[in-house]
Amino acid sequence: MDEREIYLAGGCFWGTEAYVRKLPGILRTEVGYANSLIENPTYEQVCSGETHAAETVKVSYEDSVITLPLLLEAYFRTIDPTSVNRQGNDRGTQYRTGIYWTDEADRPVVEAALLKLRSQVGRPLAIEAKPLENFYPAEEYHQDYLASNPFGYCHVNLKDADNFIAEHRLDFAIAARGYERPDDETLRKHLSPEEYEVTQHAATERPFTHPYDHTFERGIYVDVVTGEPLFSSKDKFDSGCGWPSFSKPVAESVVTEHADNSLLMQRTEVRSSAGDSHLGHVFDDGPVETGGLRYCINGSALRFVPYDQMDEEGLGYVKPYV
Repeated sequence: MDEREIYLAGGCFWGTEAYVRKLPGILRTEVGYANSLIENPTYEQVCSGETHAAETVKVSYEDSVITLPLLLEAYFRTIDPTSVNRQGNDRGTQYRTGIYWTDEADRPVVEAALLKLRSQVGRPLAIEAKPLENFYPAEEYHQDYLASNPFGYCHVNLKDADNFIAEHRLDFAIAARGYERPDDETLRKHLSPEEYEVTQHAATERPFTHPYDHTFERGIYVDVVTGEPLFSSKDKFDSGCGWPSFSKPVAESVVTEHADNSLLMQRTEVRSSAGDSHLGHVFDDGPVETGGLRYCINGSALRFVPYDQMDEEGLGYVKPYV
């Protein structure tokens, strides 16, 4: 089991903790005060605003069950991401929203999740994102408060956690498979030179050259590096751009998005979650009827598995989405 931690500030910590605790893969939670100007602040001191601490939930989770991108997506559903120092009826700097990490490897994951959310919201976000400076556990009566006081105040719709779990069955199923990136020596041995350059060095194959550009057979496209399912044939369309195009990934958590300002352009790069493979870019000029997005993906970053071969490759669980 690979246990990880992240710190989430979402207004009153009672509701944030209660929502997160319902998610699969959550090992422990603890409410407290993050990034305080004074040591061991009391609830009264935090409420005064003099500590500049944020009511925060320390979340320990098993990333083979719930990945950080998926956990952040659930967290985003509990907050108004554009509200400054206010969530629900609560106002004050202690109720600001924030994501704080203790592992620097989480920074790009958080930044990618915020970039994606910003594109969905269409307005500047008010979510603080930075390394954790300090965290002091709150008083005992605050811990798991809503479990002991089910009719207590909560600005979060806790029933939505059940909806989130139902909507993301495939995300949880994929995370449970534990797809991992092989070491570089293995990659060089099993990938073609073009596959290696595209996935590892963000190269771009020439347009109209890859067979997948004109492949519309029923099946699933997986990361050529890890085998993680990425795109379904049912979401593939002919965009005429010269690269395989999809309206969406097969599950939201299987890709991450990153700002790409190379080549004197502002684009959004798409990478696989498990393998961190460069896949291509996403644009907002796709078919309106399918959501308006075009995931423009290098065929060399993918491996196509026909529908009738999915069971033998251990991908039968994805069949309902193909």
